[in-house]
Amino acid sequence: MGKIGIYGSSFDPVTNVHLWTANTILHRCNLDKIIFLPCSSKRRDKEMQTDDQHRWNMLQLAIDSNEHFEANAYEMNQNAWKITTYETLKHFKNKYKDDSIYFIMGADLLIDIGKGKWGNGDLLVKENQFIVMARNDINMLRAISSSPILRNNDDGETFHLLDKGLAMEISSSYIRDEFSLGGDPRYLLPETCYQYIKKNSLYQ
Repeated sequence: MGKIGIYGSSFDPVTNVHLWTANTILHRCNLDKIIFLPCSSKRRDKEMQTDDQHRWNMLQLAIDSNEHFEANAYEMNQNAWKITTYETLKHFKNKYKDDSIYFIMGADLLIDIGKGKWGNGDLLVKENQFIVMARNDINMLRAISSSPILRNNDDGETFHLLDKGLAMEISSSYIRDEFSLGGDPRYLLPETCYQYIKKNSLYQ
């Protein structure tokens, strides 16, 4: 029986912090594999800056050398308004029936779920396990205890709270802005992705 982490993001583009975060979780939580799950570009709340194919290609370049990392296009191929994280996790639990599945997220998303902003939030928390990364001085224990959705569905195994131990926040939007304004964010993302962006004139 293995342990698999599901790591969803826009990855537009994937950054070194995405990779470092995933690797930190892999080792601290003794996971066997982390699945990088690029979100659908067909979202009403968020507009992607790059074609899906470019996001996918960069992600593949970024994780190619790590045997514990793999990419999955499940959400990328969905209409975002027809699917929630609840359905996504159900899909992966069916696909990996003999493994334990953990959804990886930042503490800011924990608060959003707690406020009822996520579809099927009650069932999502009740039926799944989460690895939550500390972020920007958010008190994760207080977030859980102050939300009925979170505290009433927490059996003690639901949330694995992790502090990265190092405050590294490099956003994809910062990298996009640097490229568009003529900056050079070369060492904030994998070299293969940097070269891919330059070659394809992305984020101009």
